Amino acid sequence: QVQVVESGGGLVQAGGSLRLSCAASGGSYTTYGLGWFRQAPGKEREFVAAITWSGGITYYADSVKGRFTISRDNAKNTVYLQMNSLKSEDTAVYYCAGRAINRGSYYSSSAYSYWGQGTQVTVSS
Repeated sequence: QVQVVESGGGLVQAGGSLRLSCAASGGSYTTYGLGWFRQAPGKEREFVAAITWSGGITYYADSVKGRFTISRDNAKNTVYLQMNSLKSEDTAVYYCAGRAINRGSYYSSSAYSYWGQGTQVTVSS
């Protein structure tokens, strides 16, 4: 019943930056981790980054390593995705998701139990 809400999307030129936020609500927050996924029109939803809630261990897709940074603020029940050196290929709807149980791969969407509504990121060339 926990809900997550993304924000921070927008239009940016190639090479620019954006920071996405995902806040959890709906009661006391408990999760093993939070992840970011993205989906472009006509494509499958793909993994972007994830972070464990307690230890802060991070995971990144190869396509964003060195450009994106995931972090979290436990007190605010919020996770952030700092996106630098954006490319047109990064254009997609970005979703945050919560991992309610410690089961499955952090890289797989099937391992996450609840999802936000998404925020649009558009990178122009």
